[in-house]
Amino acid sequence: MAIKILSVDDEQDLEVLLTHYFRRKIRKGEYEFTFAHNGLEALKLMVESPNFDIILSDINMPEMDGLTLLSKINELRNPAQKCIMVSAYGDMKNIRTAMNRGAFDFATKPIDMDDLSTTIEKAIEQIKYIKETQKEHYQLQSLQTDLATAGEIQKAILPCKFPPFPELEKTLDIYASMTPAKDIGGDFYDFFRINEDKIGFVMADVSGKGIPAALFMAVSNTLLRSVAMSMETTNECMDEVNRLLCKASVNSMFVTMFYGILNHKTGDIDFTNAGHNPAYVLRSNGDVEKVPQHANFVAGGLEGFVYKNDTTHLEPGETIVLYTDGVTEAFNAENKPFDEERLEDSLAELYYEDAKTIIEEVHNDLSDFIGDTTQSDDITMLVIKRKKN
Repeated sequence: MAIKILSVDDEQDLEVLLTHYFRRKIRKGEYEFTFAHNGLEALKLMVESPNFDIILSDINMPEMDGLTLLSKINELRNPAQKCIMVSAYGDMKNIRTAMNRGAFDFATKPIDMDDLSTTIEKAIEQIKYIKETQKEHYQLQSLQTDLATAGEIQKAILPCKFPPFPELEKTLDIYASMTPAKDIGGDFYDFFRINEDKIGFVMADVSGKGIPAALFMAVSNTLLRSVAMSMETTNECMDEVNRLLCKASVNSMFVTMFYGILNHKTGDIDFTNAGHNPAYVLRSNGDVEKVPQHANFVAGGLEGFVYKNDTTHLEPGETIVLYTDGVTEAFNAENKPFDEERLEDSLAELYYEDAKTIIEEVHNDLSDFIGDTTQSDDITMLVIKRKKN
């Protein structure tokens, strides 16, 4: 792309001199000259064609001098546009004024064309650098906008209406939250009706960060939901989800996943934990019980892995708590993790609270613990409480 140069000078001879000296670059399409004979004419041309790269302007001109033109150009605030001022030899006062007002460089009359050529080349180097920097800045802004939009879409994917099942409000209390460490996260939770008696629920954490993790999160969630409707047990569901994810996985991505089915009438829970953090049950007597489970592999990591399911039970008034490692691995200023012991201590004081309060209080304890330390991972929790009749 040609460098566009606007020459502003009331002397016609300069036009002939420039076009002759730079004829090869003009012929090759490297330089493109436009000529004006005073500042007003130059401003008009700049309004019509605002993409001039270099303004080569005489200081002493009729109607509008070069210093006034320079001030007008400065008002445009285009850092990629460079002004080279020209004045008579010995006119150092005006030249100094021009440099103080932001001129890139200057030349004196009679113009040394070799020296001017060097000055133009230096200006072009700076212009290219600034334009590349601007391009990167705009690309970053565009990426940030895309990430923010993706974050909003991701939030819209997750259930956010509570209570989620108004018809079960007298028997179940469900609440969940996901706080991403950045614009988008790799954690997800979900819950859905399977039939009249059973509720499916899931807590998961995708490997990796950023857009790839968010996309894999959406795929994982969609697959589990669709498969869950046709499978009686959680381990059969995980077998099929793992098979499908292994086929869809790129760059060895995987997901840790806790999938459970709650019979809200009996309180029985069938669950399969695919490499995820263990769940806790808050018993009605205040005990915090880490739910025993089989050691299963992550989903999407090993094709053909056969998952084993486990069971637990909720009495009326009891609660199951699911979370991602963003909770237990939240670090404070001393680089110590919140860990499972602190989580258990928090939960021990909350067994009688509703689902939303449990999550809010754990978040408060986390905030007190980490202080001003930057959140390094997504923090996601899902709490299901079986209400007393």
